[in-house]
Amino acid sequence: MADLFENPMGLDGFEFVEFTAPEKGILEPVFETMGFTKVARHKSKDVELWRQGDINFITNYEKKSHAGYYAEEHGASACGLAFRVKNAQHAYSSCLEKGAQPVEISTGPMELRLPAIKGIGGATLYLIDRYEEGKSIYDIDFNWIEGVDRHPEGCGFHTLDHLTHNVYRGRMDYWASYYEDLFNFREIRYFDIKGEYTGLLSKAMTAPDGKIRIPLNEEAAGGGGQIEEFLMQYNGEGIQHIAFACDDIYACWDRLKANGMKFMPAPPNTYYDMLKERLPGHGEPEDELQSRGLLLDGTTEGGEPRLLLQIFSDTLLGPVFFEFIQRKEDDGFGEGNFKALFESIERDQVERGVVGEKA
Repeated sequence: MADLFENPMGLDGFEFVEFTAPEKGILEPVFETMGFTKVARHKSKDVELWRQGDINFITNYEKKSHAGYYAEEHGASACGLAFRVKNAQHAYSSCLEKGAQPVEISTGPMELRLPAIKGIGGATLYLIDRYEEGKSIYDIDFNWIEGVDRHPEGCGFHTLDHLTHNVYRGRMDYWASYYEDLFNFREIRYFDIKGEYTGLLSKAMTAPDGKIRIPLNEEAAGGGGQIEEFLMQYNGEGIQHIAFACDDIYACWDRLKANGMKFMPAPPNTYYDMLKERLPGHGEPEDELQSRGLLLDGTTEGGEPRLLLQIFSDTLLGPVFFEFIQRKEDDGFGEGNFKALFESIERDQVERGVVGEKA
C-alpha cells in the first residue's frame, strides 16, 4: 500500500450527495427544515440543486435512471455521492485499474458524462474535477434561480463532514479495503460498542486530504440490533446518516428547532452530571448543552481542550437520519458519545418492541 499520507487521486472533499425518492414532496421538506435552499434547476432533466454553505444536495427524479431504480428499491434515500479530485479521468482510470466497477452515467444527474464507479450498496460514486466558482459542473448544466443566493447561510452549516454507511455483517473489512485500495483512505478509529441487548462494530475511514470521512458500521455477532434493522428497512447497505459541520452549534440548533427539526431522544441527565468528571475544564456551558440535548466529546488533557459537539436528528428519510456537529480542534467522531447514541437508539428499539424485554 502507498504511504498513508499520500493523496494519489488529489482528493479535496465532498462535492455533492445525490438523493432520490419515489415521488416529489418527501425530500424537500426535510431539506428546508435543515436550512437548505433550492438554488438551481437542471436545464433539461428533472434534477434540482439544493445548497447550504458549501454543501450541495442534488435531487434526481429522472425515470429509468439509476436514481429512479434506486428509489424503487430503497425509497427516499441518498443514491450517490461525489468526491472532488484533481483529475477526474486520471482518478477514474486508476480506480478501474485497481478493480473498481464502472457505472454508466448517461442517465445521471448531469448532461456531462461524469466519471463514476459503483459504491456501497450500489450507490454511485462520482469523481469531480470541476468545482471552482463559475466553472463548476452546475454552471454548465443548471440554470440558477433568479434572486436566490447561490450560497445561502441556512441554519449555519458550511461543510459536509462525513457520510456513515451501514453494511452487512462481515462486509465492513471489505468496504474498508475498497476505500484504502482505491483512494488511500486510512482507518483512524475503531469502535466495538455493546449495549444491553445488541452491539455494533465500526471503522472510521478518513481520506488523505482529511476532508472526506466515511465511517462504516456492521452488526455485532448475535444480530437483531439497530444496524440489522436499518438494513431490513432500507433493503440493503447504504448511507445511514449524513453529518454537517458548523461554527456555532448552539445557534444552529436554535435555528433547526425553530424550523421544526425533530431530534433523537436526549441522553439521560446523568450524562451531563458526568461531564465534569469525563472532560474536566471543558469550558462549555453545561446548562445550554443539556437544554438542547447536545453531546460533548474530546479531550482536555495536555493544555487547550479539543472538543466535538454533536447532536442527531430523528430518522427523517425512512431509517436515514442526519448529524449536526461543531469541531473545536477535535477530528474524531465522538467516541465518548458513540455509546450514548447507540444506547439511545437501543432504548427506542426496546420501546418499540424490536429488541429486549418486549421483543
